[in-house]
Amino acid sequence: MTRRSYLLSAWPWRSVGYLVTGAITGAAALVAIVILAVVGGVFAVVLVGLPLLVGVALAGLPVARVERLRLRLVDLEPVPEQHRVPAEPGLWAWLTTRLRERATWRELGYALLFAGLLWPVDVLVLTVALLLPVSVASTPLLMAIVGDGHEAKVLKQWTVTSWPVAFGVAVLGLVLLGLCAYVLGVAAGARAALARLLIGSREGDLDARVVELARSRVRLVDAFEAERRRIERDLHDGAQQRLVALTMSLGLARLDAPPGPLADQLAKAHDEAGKTLAELRELIHGIHPQVLADYGLQAAVADAADRSVTPVDVSLELPGRLPQAVEAAAYFVVCEALANVDKHSGADCAEVGGGHRDGRLVLEIRDDGRGGADAGSGSGLTGLADRVSVLDGRLSLSSPPGGPTLLRVEIPCELTELTDRPEPCV
Repeated sequence: MTRRSYLLSAWPWRSVGYLVTGAITGAAALVAIVILAVVGGVFAVVLVGLPLLVGVALAGLPVARVERLRLRLVDLEPVPEQHRVPAEPGLWAWLTTRLRERATWRELGYALLFAGLLWPVDVLVLTVALLLPVSVASTPLLMAIVGDGHEAKVLKQWTVTSWPVAFGVAVLGLVLLGLCAYVLGVAAGARAALARLLIGSREGDLDARVVELARSRVRLVDAFEAERRRIERDLHDGAQQRLVALTMSLGLARLDAPPGPLADQLAKAHDEAGKTLAELRELIHGIHPQVLADYGLQAAVADAADRSVTPVDVSLELPGRLPQAVEAAAYFVVCEALANVDKHSGADCAEVGGGHRDGRLVLEIRDDGRGGADAGSGSGLTGLADRVSVLDGRLSLSSPPGGPTLLRVEIPCELTELTDRPEPCV
């Protein structure tokens, strides 16, 4: 509107179109809402009017849809819908979803405000800023048609009896019409801003983006876990088997070789191959242990406890398998916690306990060490906390100086299957 070409552009006409359609739509919405409310209230006693009252509650949906279309006249940025897709097909699922959404009630509030107040304001603005200047500008035409060329009424208040005065009044009307074009633009812009605020709330858009971000993080974690399992399988079935075959071949060659420098070199190569095989097995176990994939979290935690330098008592009871992402996150939390116990705590013993309760996996790792652990001091728990948070879980650490240290993990999840087979010895 600050440009000089505003009056020559299409925006004044767009503003007029927006206000005119607003007056028509608002009047129609008022009539429809009043009819639905009155008829529904009268027949609600015999239950026939209840669907009409539900229609009143949903009246904001069509009004908001029409408003989004009208906003394109004065607002080039489209207003997205804030409604969710029903989880199931069918009218009942759609109805319950809509009635539970804040966007539905926000749009109903806008529809009531639109039908009761806004469209009369649109009519008033059009009357003052458009019809009155047009009426003044058309004084010579009125004088020629209605007044037989002798006189004309200006706004039914002043009488013009000469052509020079009539044309002077017309020029004044054109000037007023140009000024009022800016008034129409301001009014249409204010109305559009109010409509966008009520039916296109940024809060709803932000909520949708947060939900999509959370889902994308979960998808990334799932993809990461799938890639870890693929790497583990490739190393286990490929490189590890080749190293096993190489170690056996070197061992047989060592037995067949006569004593001498060749036998010594074969012995050294055999020992190095054995060490490499042991390191590779440890690497595979750190990427994704096979026991976790085959037997679940309980067996994997027992295996981690057996490999810990500090004696660990395991009291984890799980009646079934958990989602793969949950099992992986919980397992690596336990491994990191036990590694910290071995390296930093000076504890004599540790305990891993917990189970599945009230739809949540609960893990507690405690030790009787010196305490004073800090999750933000490079212990590795910060990354694990981020990983747990992706699953809507929570990781908390309590480690006062002097001990004891308690690490607690809670992850919401459901059992994917029940285990009725005995756990293997690990």
